[in-house]
Parts: sequence; C-alpha cells; structure tokens
Amino acid sequence: MSDTPTIYPVILSGGSGSRLWPLSRAHYPKQLLPIAGSQTMLQETANRVSDSAVYGAPLVIANNEHRFIVAEQLQAIKIQPRAIVLEPVGRNTAPAAAIAALMLSETSPDAIMALLPSDHVVANENAFMKAMKTAATAAADGALVTFGVKPDRPETGYGYIQQGKELDSNSNVHRVAKFIEKPDSETAERYLHSGEYLWNSGMFVLGVQTYLDELARLAPDMLTACRNALSASFSDLDFLRLDTETFNACPSDSIDYAVMEKTDRAAVVPVDIGWNDVGGWPALWDLAAKDAAGNASLADTWLHDVRNSYFRSDDGRLIAAIGVEDTIVVSTDDAVLVTRRDRAGDVKEIVERLKEGDRSEAVHHRRVFRPWGDYNDIDEDERFRVKRIIVKPGGILSLQKHKHRSEHWVVVKGTAIVTRGEEISELRENQSTYIPKGVVHRLENKGDEPLHLIEVQVGDYVGEDDIVRLEDTYGRS
Repeated sequence: MSDTPTIYPVILSGGSGSRLWPLSRAHYPKQLLPIAGSQTMLQETANRVSDSAVYGAPLVIANNEHRFIVAEQLQAIKIQPRAIVLEPVGRNTAPAAAIAALMLSETSPDAIMALLPSDHVVANENAFMKAMKTAATAAADGALVTFGVKPDRPETGYGYIQQGKELDSNSNVHRVAKFIEKPDSETAERYLHSGEYLWNSGMFVLGVQTYLDELARLAPDMLTACRNALSASFSDLDFLRLDTETFNACPSDSIDYAVMEKTDRAAVVPVDIGWNDVGGWPALWDLAAKDAAGNASLADTWLHDVRNSYFRSDDGRLIAAIGVEDTIVVSTDDAVLVTRRDRAGDVKEIVERLKEGDRSEAVHHRRVFRPWGDYNDIDEDERFRVKRIIVKPGGILSLQKHKHRSEHWVVVKGTAIVTRGEEISELRENQSTYIPKGVVHRLENKGDEPLHLIEVQVGDYVGEDDIVRLEDTYGRS
C-alpha cells in the first residue's frame, strides 16, 4: 500500500438549485448561499479541502454567470484556487471531470483528483478526511473510487451502489457490484436492511491518467471535444474560458453513466460522514434544529398547533401559522413558497412555469449582484424604475449609455466619482446628478467605504438590457 498522495480538489459549482426556490435562483443558486451554516456552501466545500498537508489548491469549474461571486467568496475565506474554469454551457459531470483531468495532467500526470459538488453538507469532517485518504491510496493503485454513504432510512430519492468484495490492496475499499437507479419504497427498505447497499454520493476520487484512459476507451468523442475546448480556451481576468463552439459540441453525460457504470475499475468507500446533498426543502428540515413539535423555524414565527414543519424568512417578516402539519413556508422579499413537505420536489415545476412566463423571480432576487457591488429594485412601473445601488470600494461600473431612458442619481452615503459626457465630477451625500438619454456616463467608488445611491430611471423602456457598454473593467463590453 503506497503513502497517501496529494489530492487535488475539483469543485463543481455549476448548478442552479431550482429545488430550493425561492431562496435559490439561477443567478444566485444554493451553492453561493449560506444554506446550512454561516458560510456559503461553496465556502464550506473549499474549506473542507484546504489542509495544504493533504490537498493541493482547488480547481473550480463554474458557470459564467456566477464567476465574480465565486471568485469573491473564495477570496473572502483566503483560498487561492488553482484556476476558475468557466463552462459556456453545462455538460454534466463527465466532461467537467475531463477538463480538470486534462489540466492537472499537464503538470502532474500521476495526480489524484477529488471531484466534489459544491452544494453538499458534510457534518463529520474528520471521517471525511479519513475516507479521502483511503480513497486516494486506492486511486493511486488504479481504482476509480466513489463514496457510498451508509443509509439510515429507506430513501427513494437517491441512487444506490451495491458493494462487492473488498479490494485486496486496501481495507475499507470495495469493488462496485452494481450502480442502481432510485428505487421504489419497498426496494429501498430491502436495501436498508441488507447492509450491502449504499447511497451514491456523487463524490469521486480518481487518478487523472486512469480517468482519461477510461474516458478514451468508453467515450472518445467526449474526450476529444474536451481536449479541443481546453486547447482553444483563453484567459479572461482571473478566469479560464473554455471555447464555446467546441465545448457546445461535447456530449452531455454524468460521470456515473459515461464511465463508472461501464468500467471494471469502479470501487466504493463506505462512509458515515453526516452527508446530505441538500436536494430540496425537506433536506433542510432534516438538518435544522427543531422544537418539541418537530418544527424548524429560521424566521420570526408565531405557531399554534403546528407540527413537523419548516419556516424560513430571509426578509425579516413575521410568519404566523395555525393548525398545519408537514408544511414548508419560505418567504423572500419577492416571493413566498407554501408546500407540503412530501410535495416540495414539485417546486421545479413552478420554476419552469415562471421561466415560461418570463418572470424575473425564476432567475434573480430583487437584490442583484454585480462584480462592482449590487442593486435592489425598489419600485417599477411602465415608464420608470427605482433602484438602490451599492458600489463596493474600488468598484467601477462600465462606461455606458442608454437608448431609451434617462437617469437621476442621488448619493445617500459615500462619495461618487461621476463621468457625464466629457465632465468628471465628485458627488457626496445629499448631492445628485442627471444623466440624459444617450449621454455616455460612468459611476465609480474610489473611497474605502461602500457608496450608496438611489437611481431613478425614466423612459419608454427601463429594462436591464438597455445598456450599450463602451468600456468595462470586468470584460463585459
């Protein structure tokens, strides 16, 4: 048995988290939110694999829309990633793993990578570390390893792994006898009592070259597309952008289907690490502290004759409930979800219907984050829109103009540097300016404190896409 090699974390941060709507939105999904603790799920995942004695710097694969938020959240916890790779379109986990393996193989052909979703909870980090070392040793010996979570209930929402014989070369590592789709309740009950079956965690520890060799054998078109996309990639600020045309041509498939179910190298480490994939609101009810009646309240609540329910309010409003059971209520500043716990999975249908109706609630919150700061919509009607804008220290909005609207800016806190045509001026608290339609303008905060201002837009169209960017610090022009 060889010594434990360095493990290179590959953190997957491309999901939309629609099962946790209205808290999770396409532009600000669950992995970027403090869902189950004080840090965001991405930050918790990165911290979990930050011990430099065991792990290399993480490689993060993210959605282009989230790039600045991902970078800022890693910076906030002082983690410098090996790279942040931007996918032009989601192609599932097998291509993402291929891109990571190809990048690592350029400098470390014998590297071991740990493929980790960014939205999982792991309560027992000591057990996780021990399992990682066990899996890495097996991966160095040629196995493609996944973690199988020991089930504590007959769960029908997870795939299962039937574990086979233990590998000769490593204790607590078993061959995979079979991968199994989500079972019905009777089958899940049988799996629980047999002791042979584990939940499929979706976490993998793989030798880079072993994975590439198996992908070349089992899905050669995918590997070729990934090589081409990486070869044509380019750097953009702190990010690596995969080539759009070649990556779009890549087949979409999970690592389970593309490789693990077909290879004879699949192995599983049974783990008991306090794992939860936070796949929906019932999972958060499971994780939360509860009162004597089984209620979890992450809100200002008034409950009467209520049992086994979950209440969450991120907008500070009071939630009052009477005579309900097994219910989930989630309130944000622009939407309220009410559902039975056993129907919470259907929230995806609501999100799809909101998208079909072109509703903004499907995509972003009222507070929208940008690389320079954020804005919050206060009011809007047919010919006007009112925003509260916060520009972080050093933040610079793009040099831009509008075809359909004029803007009025009132500084309420901090100091603004305003470009208005050929004129550059400084505005302080309680001072204002007017930007006529078609005039080139820019807003900057050169101070050490956040800049707060109220913006009133007036015109025949006040949509967010009425922006002609002429120059942009963040590469959006």
